[in-house]
Order: sequence, then C-alpha cells, then structure tokens
Amino acid sequence: MTLPGKPVSASCTTVVQLMNPEHANNHGNVHGGWIMKMIDEAGGLACMRHAQRRVVTVAVDTLTFRQPILLGNLVTVLAEVSYVGRTSMEVEVQVFAEDVIQGTKTHTNTAYLVYVALDENRRPIPVPPLIPETDAQQARMEAGRKRQEDRLKQSTT
Repeated sequence: MTLPGKPVSASCTTVVQLMNPEHANNHGNVHGGWIMKMIDEAGGLACMRHAQRRVVTVAVDTLTFRQPILLGNLVTVLAEVSYVGRTSMEVEVQVFAEDVIQGTKTHTNTAYLVYVALDENRRPIPVPPLIPETDAQQARMEAGRKRQEDRLKQSTT
C-alpha cells in the first residue's frame, strides 16, 4: 500500500523560548545541551506532523555552535522534514537567537536529525513520501538522500 505524499510545509514547526537564568551557565551563555533539547523537540514534532505517528530519534548529524546564545535571548527553532525514506525521516533544524532589545537576530545553528516512525507496538512503520514545493526543497531533498546513503554506509562499516 502506497501512502499519499505530504508537502514539506505540512511538517513546518516553530518552537520559541526566552532564555532564562536556568538555561545559562555562570558566563551568561545558554547551555549547549538546552539548545540540543530544543532542536530534538522541534525536529521530533516536525516528523510527527509528517508521519502522524510517534517517532524516535536515531541520528544527529554534526551540530556546530556558530555563535553563543545569551541569557535573555529569544531562541527560535525552525524545523521541517527534508528527506523521507521508507520508515525514516530527516529533518533540517535551524536555530536563531534574537536580542529583542537591540532588534538583532543571529543564525546560530543548523542541524540534521533522523527519526523513525513507530506503530502501536513500537515497531518501525512506513511514512508518507515527501513532496517538495520549491526548487530549494527539491535540492535539499536530494542532498538528504545523499546524507542518508552516507549514514547507512557508515553504519555497516
């Protein structure tokens, strides 16, 4: 049975949170682990929207912090499905830190994560195909296919 495809826009998820003292270290920088948690939550939600199933995280590609995120910044995490396999989904997650007083917004991270959709018995289940809506999404989907091939090659060596 072939599932009907879903557009990339159906998975688009935004998580926004003000960084408070409990999120920061004594230097005033937000803990990287807190940002990683936000990335995983946004990515998981985007994949749940696509699959309409529970999902589990199975891989996180390189995550580089380009700029520090500071206490008092408003953090926006944007996620959307970028590639779909049979039961797995890759999601692109972008992180932005905003100083709302200064009116500046900085792109701090981009990450790619992979999730697998699960049935009621916690077994992998097929997911709908992904329908790119723009040339950029089509190119990102092709790049995602290559990243997934590389991940699978690495897992067998």
